[in-house]
Amino acid sequence: METKTGKADKEALEQSLHRLWEIYQDIGRTVNEVCRWRCPYKNKDDRCTAQFGCRNQSRSDGPDRLPLCTGSDQLDYRSAWELE
Repeated sequence: METKTGKADKEALEQSLHRLWEIYQDIGRTVNEVCRWRCPYKNKDDRCTAQFGCRNQSRSDGPDRLPLCTGSDQLDYRSAWELE
């Protein structure tokens, strides 16, 4: 993205930023879709990363690990979070 004089090529920079913006928009659309059916606090290992209580947490494998998320991905999770 630099010219022979070492200065940034404004057009190439704008194209790059536009492409990056498109990528982030795609990521955002995917997240908005997935969060409608999957708990946003469940990680890839089905562990709950929430810093609050949830009735779908299972601590059956000890207090030193993140709790397992025992909820179904077919549920609306919004009512599961405890408010205190």
